[in-house]
Amino acid sequence: MGKMTALSLCFLLCADLLDLAFGYLTVTIEPLPPVVVGETVTLKCNFKTDGRLREIVWYRVTDGGTIKQKIFTYDAMFNTNYSHMEDYRRREDLVYQSTVRLPEVRISDNGPYECHVGIYDRATREKVVLASGNVFLTVMSPPNNISVVAENTPAPFSRYQAQNFTLVCTAKGGKPAPSVYFKRDGELIEVISYVSPTVGDEGGSLAGVRGARPLISRDLDDTKLQKSLSLLGPDGRPGRLYTESPRRSYTARQPRYEPSPATETIPETVVSREFPRWVQSTDPLYFFSNTHIPQSDGSVLVQAKLTWTLNPQLDNDALFSCEVKHPALSMPMQTEVTLAAPKGPKLLMTPTRAKVGDTVRITVQGFQVGSPGNEVFPEPLFTWTRVGGRLLDGSTEREGKELVLERVPAELNGSMYRCTAQNPLGSTDTHMRLIVFENPSMMKNTQNQNSGAPRLHMLGLTWLPLVLTVTAVLT
Repeated sequence: MGKMTALSLCFLLCADLLDLAFGYLTVTIEPLPPVVVGETVTLKCNFKTDGRLREIVWYRVTDGGTIKQKIFTYDAMFNTNYSHMEDYRRREDLVYQSTVRLPEVRISDNGPYECHVGIYDRATREKVVLASGNVFLTVMSPPNNISVVAENTPAPFSRYQAQNFTLVCTAKGGKPAPSVYFKRDGELIEVISYVSPTVGDEGGSLAGVRGARPLISRDLDDTKLQKSLSLLGPDGRPGRLYTESPRRSYTARQPRYEPSPATETIPETVVSREFPRWVQSTDPLYFFSNTHIPQSDGSVLVQAKLTWTLNPQLDNDALFSCEVKHPALSMPMQTEVTLAAPKGPKLLMTPTRAKVGDTVRITVQGFQVGSPGNEVFPEPLFTWTRVGGRLLDGSTEREGKELVLERVPAELNGSMYRCTAQNPLGSTDTHMRLIVFENPSMMKNTQNQNSGAPRLHMLGLTWLPLVLTVTAVLT
């Protein structure tokens, strides 16, 4: 027992002697919570020592730890601070010896930082003893842009067969990747996730994922339709198949005012509306996919897709919203679209009084019914045809928002042109009749040409004997 006590005392005495000879140095860096782009961050390096301070050096570690970039140096020998940052953009201020301030952080500032402290060795007074600590700075960036578009548009209207429809919500500039989900008429949509790029995807969980299932295609042609419970009315009788009304909803809504037929006041213009000739259940299945695409600036682009079998009777005028949640946002970002079928293109013809030989342009100037800013979604497909014949260039149809007829002849007077606007929710036609008036300038030129013909004829007869005479002399 006495020997153990003596050894313990000897060990403690040696430790004290070594401590007196070399001193001690401990370095710690206070942990940092995640910060948002644009905020000011203070890196604090705490150290304890009984030696004499030599220097403090801050490093930013990049490329997975292979490169260490000096961002600040404190030299105790000369009692000077020196910045290794850009001279034109001084990004740190020395508050006291162990603190560096980074104002207006960017995504590129995300990563590990190290604080290295050096003290003089007590024994030699020349050798420097080093110690270091590290901290990871997490910089978050909220999404700066979100948008919703329809995939594969413009697309034609399907008259005889149901078709799948996809909304694509894109969120840009977020770090980490935001959570994206869809709502219909203000209510969260219950979806089936069929693509999961990351395990435990937040967007899918928020939208009510029930497991992976493949997309299904429903072909419900009315010639093959069978009665089912989903098509029965409240009283058990077969429900009416609304193939003549463009506005139906699966939820209770406030009564709407039907638009007045404003196009009837437009002379020589007729608008017609076509509806699908197939029917389907009122309980669609929504499929959800979420894709993360890393960007060069460190942010993540998120593309979320919502796919279902479109039912124009139910989906027309439905409000779909895409909402984005992110830890850097106090409330979700949101963008929304209202699905709407075309309501009759509004056409403008220039010149308004077309004459023979003029170049006539018939242009789509919006729609007959609709609110400005969000008249039709998704983007419609415009097709031009001539009723009862081909277009002036010989083609049967032409796509685009403008039809150009160059140097119209008198034969086109009274011809009828059809502009068809269609998207997956419906199709509508507007007809415009072309009236071609006589061109006075062309008639005057024609008369001059006709009056000059007899003179040329007489002149030909006068020269004929001379030609004959010259021919006779030569022979």
